[in-house]
Amino acid sequence: MERGVNVVAMVEDSERYIFLYDNESTSTLLQTLGRFAGDPELSFSWYDAAVLSQRVRRLNRETADESPEIPFRAPRASR
Repeated sequence: MERGVNVVAMVEDSERYIFLYDNESTSTLLQTLGRFAGDPELSFSWYDAAVLSQRVRRLNRETADESPEIPFRAPRASR
């Protein structure tokens, strides 16, 4: 199975926040956004975390819609 990497980013003035994650790491990324927002040494705000969280959730929905369905398997003929 192919494993893709997703990217969400925010650029404000001279600061850049770029997050790379795979679909299995979404919850970890959302926790990281919260940690960044709660860090007074970063300019990353709770609003920024909310905006990026919405993007992550939307990307997950779009990815789920595009994922291939499990192919239909015909039942085995009985003898």
